[in-house]
Amino acid sequence: MSLEFLTCDIEQHVAVVTINRPPVNPLNSKVFKELVTVFNELEENSQVRVIILTGSGEKAFVAGADINEMADLDLVGMMNMNRVSREAFSKIENASKPVIAAINGLALGGGLELALACDLRICSEKAKFAFPEVGLGIIPGGGGTQRLQKIVGQGIAKELLYFGDMFDANRALELHIVNKVVPGEELLATAKQWAEKLAQKPPVALRMLKIAVNAGSNADLETGLTLEASSFANAFSTEDRKEGLKAFVEKRKPVYVGK
Repeated sequence: MSLEFLTCDIEQHVAVVTINRPPVNPLNSKVFKELVTVFNELEENSQVRVIILTGSGEKAFVAGADINEMADLDLVGMMNMNRVSREAFSKIENASKPVIAAINGLALGGGLELALACDLRICSEKAKFAFPEVGLGIIPGGGGTQRLQKIVGQGIAKELLYFGDMFDANRALELHIVNKVVPGEELLATAKQWAEKLAQKPPVALRMLKIAVNAGSNADLETGLTLEASSFANAFSTEDRKEGLKAFVEKRKPVYVGK
């Protein structure tokens, strides 16, 4: 794939997608379009079971949207940019494979929205987070007002969104915005350890888990239970289910093929 602002490396069923717009990796329309392209291709690649998303350098994961691009847009142009950003965030959130954000530095505005679209988040102990949009006379437009409150609750979400103050990795962990905090030099290795562990799990079962959790979060309990039952049935019908149960009986490690 021909990319200007992203790199993609695949090894041992794990794809590492890196946003490369130094020094702070801002998001613009081209980056959003490249994210859609990359995730479409990884979706079709049966050798890839887990995806890691990170930023280049040590300063920033993504320090927000490209203000230089936004400043010159009229309403129609901004609506078009919002459309491509929404497509990218939704593509990541709804990928059939687990997506791990390895947050190596600043995750501000659209960068935090990008991280929230991932399934799991690991950050450097030096990472910083914020939704600073209100200070610019705007609000988050890439799902921040919606995805954040599903994780931290409405009260905390309003605090973070209304004030726009920066907070550190420990606060992010306390609020369950990230799953784990590690020294910066261990970040990518830790993300790869998680990814390699997930890559050994049955791919269809992981996909059904993701569907059940994601779709269920937007549904009432009865609808969620129906979604769970359907996802359970799909996982139960696979060859991997037979292998998993057989391996358990035979007291050996299962080998899953994704069917």
